[in-house]
Amino acid sequence: MSIKPKYADLIFSGAKTVELRRVCPKLKPGDLVLVYASGPRMALIGKFEVKGILSGKKSAFYDEFGASSGISRAEFNSYFSGVATAHGIQIGRTWKLKPETSLNVLRRRFEGFHPPQSYRYLLEFEHASLTASQGNESTASTQGRLNA
Repeated sequence: MSIKPKYADLIFSGAKTVELRRVCPKLKPGDLVLVYASGPRMALIGKFEVKGILSGKKSAFYDEFGASSGISRAEFNSYFSGVATAHGIQIGRTWKLKPETSLNVLRRRFEGFHPPQSYRYLLEFEHASLTASQGNESTASTQGRLNA
């Protein structure tokens, strides 16, 4: 999943526990999401477990989840302009990848790799390849779908 670096850092610091989305993601609790920090960082930096999926009227969503989203009300209103329903991914456990995997390395490992505009699904071998050098600290059960 592509996320702006400042929001990705908030996820891994524990300050951001809800990732906002304009379209309801096809995820379920227990799925793993790989986090790609978009430009200027351009690197795979970690992953998180989906705790749950939230959906609700935009008018009330910020009041309930805004403090967990890492954005201001003005940013929220701008992001959700033109939609009636807001969606969020509740973030469970997180793992930082050490070292991060740069876009250049991803492209060398996976011919034709392009960072997702929003998110894409990974095959099991892709996940294994991306996290193989991470040791126990950054590995988790790969049951469920793997998402990037």
